[in-house]
Amino acid sequence: MRILIYSYNYYPEPIGIAPLMTELAEGFVRRGHEVRVVTGMPNYPERLIYPAYRGKLYHTETINGVTVQRSFLWANGPNPGFKDRLLLDASFVVTSLVQLFKGWKPDAIFSSLPPLLACFPVALYAGVNGVPVVTNVQDIVSEAAVGTDLIDKGSAIARIADGLEKFSYSISTRITVIADKFIEKLVAQGVPREKIVHIPNWVDTNFIRPQPRENNSFRKKHGLEDQFVVLYSGNIARTQGLETAVEAAVHLQHVPEIKIVIVGEENALNRLRKHGSACGVNNVLFLPFIPREELPEMLAAADISLVMQKRSVTAFNMPSKIPGLLSSGRPIIASVPPQGTAETAVGMSGGGIVVPPETPEALAGAILDLYHHPEKMDAIADQGRKYALENYKFEVILDRYEALFSEISERGNPVLAPQSTNKV
Repeated sequence: MRILIYSYNYYPEPIGIAPLMTELAEGFVRRGHEVRVVTGMPNYPERLIYPAYRGKLYHTETINGVTVQRSFLWANGPNPGFKDRLLLDASFVVTSLVQLFKGWKPDAIFSSLPPLLACFPVALYAGVNGVPVVTNVQDIVSEAAVGTDLIDKGSAIARIADGLEKFSYSISTRITVIADKFIEKLVAQGVPREKIVHIPNWVDTNFIRPQPRENNSFRKKHGLEDQFVVLYSGNIARTQGLETAVEAAVHLQHVPEIKIVIVGEENALNRLRKHGSACGVNNVLFLPFIPREELPEMLAAADISLVMQKRSVTAFNMPSKIPGLLSSGRPIIASVPPQGTAETAVGMSGGGIVVPPETPEALAGAILDLYHHPEKMDAIADQGRKYALENYKFEVILDRYEALFSEISERGNPVLAPQSTNKV
């Protein structure tokens, strides 16, 4: 089977959707399928084009058997505002059209959402070539933008975002969602229930697995051998609220063995360093991102892993890091809003503890509780690993996607024109 993956993010970007798309593409190749990926020049999370790709309009390369077709996009630095974000997405949508039509015709298209504007080139290519489309919904953009105060609820921009989402759903043969809560939202937007398939994000449980803390290279490198390490690694943006973790450290300074380690993009780290200085903390270590091949060792260095969200975050925001943290065999403390996908995922897994978001005292209290009860910490960690093996194992998820693509490629694409998304 020939599969085209249309994704704004891809390797070598270290976090977010890029590792997932990379693993999916390379997994299909190992199973004998042909895969080409249409993506942008790597820029995330710094929002700056990586040095090896600067000054290029188009670039095609083969990585682990995957044909990767890159195109220019407008990346203007970290923390883009609404206009910068619009330019970022629009530039990719325009330039990627050339790469879409440059190459063999696929049997099926896999497109991740967001970005919202991706629906236009995908719809055009699928319509011209009669190719079925699987749209993978990672976030409900119209909800997320309102929740993070990027746009006002009920504004014209919010209505446009909602309309683009509905258009994306209408041109899709199937829609895969990463959490059950997404289903009710899509149905409310007029999507037929039978069109939606729940397939969670995955983790390579052989790559990320429990490892001993002793003789850990990450601990040795950063002087953490005798520390109780509370680790956050990942994106530091509007939705995470890492200031809460820094403020929690204030309540932990009486236990010198506890060290909070935050790994992220340098500009974001600098802001947190200033916040830490203002709080007078001396038990927080700020570190830059590491190469992905060192990720298992870093996760194994933790005693506790953190998932952080602000209270304003939409219920449909599901951190992609959760399956990996569960698979690492370390307990999670999730400082996340109630009744959201993150709270549900951590709660159902049994692999973590949920505390109210933006509440440093509650976060510090949960850390201290596990610090003083290692047997509880180990039991939670073991349950999390078990849940990851049963629900997020990459080979199982790949089986489901392979079956889905086989089904729709045999049927062709019945969705060549947008369907009505009006509720009946």
